[in-house]
Formats: sequence, C-alpha cells, structure tokens
Amino acid sequence: MTRAEATPVAPDRAGTGAGRDRYLDLLRSLALVRVVVYHLFGWPWLTVLFPSMGVMFALAGSLLARSLDSPSRSAPSVIRARLRRLLPPLWLFGAVLLTMMLTAGWNPLKDPDLGGGWTNCSQLLYYVLPIGAPPYPEHLGSASGLLDDTWAEQAAGPLWYLRAYLWFVLLSPFLLRAFRKWPLPTTLAPLALTAVVGTGLVGIPGETGNAVTDFAVYGGCWILGFAHHEGVLARVPRYAAVSLSCLVMGLGLWWASGHQGPDGWDLNDIPPAQACWSFGAVLILLQYAPSWRELPGGLRRWDGLITLSNNRAVTIYLWHNMLIMATVPIIDLAYDLPFMASDRAAGLLDSTYGFWMFVLVWPLIAAMVTAFGWVEDAAAGRRPRLWPNGSRRGRARRRAL
Repeated sequence: MTRAEATPVAPDRAGTGAGRDRYLDLLRSLALVRVVVYHLFGWPWLTVLFPSMGVMFALAGSLLARSLDSPSRSAPSVIRARLRRLLPPLWLFGAVLLTMMLTAGWNPLKDPDLGGGWTNCSQLLYYVLPIGAPPYPEHLGSASGLLDDTWAEQAAGPLWYLRAYLWFVLLSPFLLRAFRKWPLPTTLAPLALTAVVGTGLVGIPGETGNAVTDFAVYGGCWILGFAHHEGVLARVPRYAAVSLSCLVMGLGLWWASGHQGPDGWDLNDIPPAQACWSFGAVLILLQYAPSWRELPGGLRRWDGLITLSNNRAVTIYLWHNMLIMATVPIIDLAYDLPFMASDRAAGLLDSTYGFWMFVLVWPLIAAMVTAFGWVEDAAAGRRPRLWPNGSRRGRARRRAL
C-alpha cells in the first residue's frame, strides 16, 4: 500500500473575500480532485502529472507565514489557532473510526503491533493530538466480508498528513526565522536531509523514521511557501528558477528510474524522487503564480465548487478514503437487479466498476460535507454552514456592483 496522500488544512478565511488568492485556491481544489482520483484508481503516473502533496504543503507554508507576519498575533497564538482548526475535525473522524474498529473486534490491548498492555495503548492518544501516527489494525474482519479486511488501514492511513502538518506548524516560527537569515541554505536543507534518510544511507526505525522522512521530503516545499509569501521568489530571475527546477526534477526522475517501488513510477514510494520532483514543480507553480482576486474567464463557472472545496478541505480529506470504500457495497447491490442476471450485463458492470465508483463517490462526499463539514466552521469560530460555496457573498457583491 502506498502512502496515502493528503489535502491541506483549510485556509484562514472563508469565502472569496478580500485577501484571498484564487490561484492558490484553484491549486488546492485541483489537488483535492487529484488525490481522490489517485486513491480511486491508483494510477502511479498521477504522482508525476501533479505532485499534490508538495503543492499542498507549499500552500500551507505560505498561509502560515502570512499568519506569523501579522503584527497583532504572536507565534504561540498562531499555533493555537492552527491546532484549534485542525483538531475538532480529527476528533470527530477518530471517534467514528475507533467505534467502527472496536465494534468490528479490534482489541488494542491485545494487538501485537502495539505491544499489548495499557502502556502501549497510550498511542491511542494520537487520535487526540497527532504528534505521532494513530494506531490501527492492518487487517480487520474477513476478506470476503462487506469490506476488504484492510479497510481500517485504508481509512486511517491518510492520518499521517496530520502528524506531518502538526510538526511543520510547531517548527514554523524557527524555520521562518532561519529562512529570513539564511534563505538558500534553509530552502535546500530538506533536500540534503532527504539524500541522507530517504536513500537508506542512514536508517531511522519506526514512526520516528517516517516522521523525519516526511519532514525531509516535503520540508523544501513548505519553505518555498515561505519564499512565496515573503516575495523572495518574485526577485529570482525566472530563467534561474526554471533552470534550477528542471535540474532538480530531472535528478528526481533519474533516481526514480533506478529505484522503483512495487507500483513502478509511483513517487510516493520513492522519497528522494518525490522530494526533488515536488520541489521543482512547486518552484515553477509559485514562480509563475498570478495574483487572482477573481477567477478569470471560463474558470468562473467553477467558482462555487472551488470555494466549497477550500472551505471543507479537511472534511473531504479525512473522509474520502472511507467513502471510496463505501461505494463498493453500494455498487454490488446492482448485481441483484433482475436485468443483471445475464453474464453480459454482469460483465459490463465488471468492466466499468471503477467508473461507477468515481461517479458515486462525489455525492457521498457531498453528503459528508453537509453532515460533518460544519465542524470546520465551529473549530474556526464561525457560524456553522451546511454548504459554504460563497453564493451569498457572490450575490451581495453583484448587488453592490
């Protein structure tokens, strides 16, 4: 199983009002769609086509640098605000997932992966504060059951992102200070660290090793977000930025060609290649970034969905893997329909099964956004909304014009 991909914690402000960069919002929405499609079909080339993880960490780094720059907010208050926005949606998801796993027969006291006993069960606290990876059973139930016996791992696997994001947030005041003092060494340091821990030159066992590797792989993208906010990238000649990007991305592809994992060119399995490719792609995307207060031209028809996905990024991320799995028993009901008795009809459904999963998962995500998305508003101290796609703000703006 490849490392699950993620989407960012929602931005500071809701809607499409002043201070929002719609280009960054568009990138975030594209990454959400790409992550869902990747987890649906598992196509390795998607990790090369659009490195969602690097883009998302870069956007989060830029937003956090903006918050840390606010003269009215101290670094501890910014960190507390980020935790307040992150944790309540995690608590809701964790409560549902733990209930499902315990009901299905998982006993953390007897799980050999946890070591057994109450002391080792303290890892369950990572569902409350994800400074480490929350535990889950690799196999639960039967492979012939309603869901595959790896359903718990698939549902909980993406939680690694919350751990990585949390540590980036905690370290950002120090990273931003280092970036302002030594911009180039600080930006390239994570790539150098990846060359040490991501290539196997130095091995760090367990979850500590995973956490260090995640920091190394995506740390450069996070710091590029600092550079975008600080205006440093705007002062770098484009030919120099593009040349560096091509060099680093080429190095990543070269490494991937000789170190492919079980899924071939899936960069999620190849940390040095992921680090280089994501860094180069993010550098180009931010170097050429326009500043859009409104979406241009034909993109305006997607304004509502882009606004909605940005306001519900955490909800979509946390639940999308579970909802993908939920499409399977729903689609399987079609085999019991009278007109599906023939081999031809059943074969047609078999050959288009992935397509129907893709079609069905979006209304399920919409239902989850409506049911649980309001927790993001409550966590941010806003009035809860069922469907925050910016339509009211848009109508008010049109009336004002």
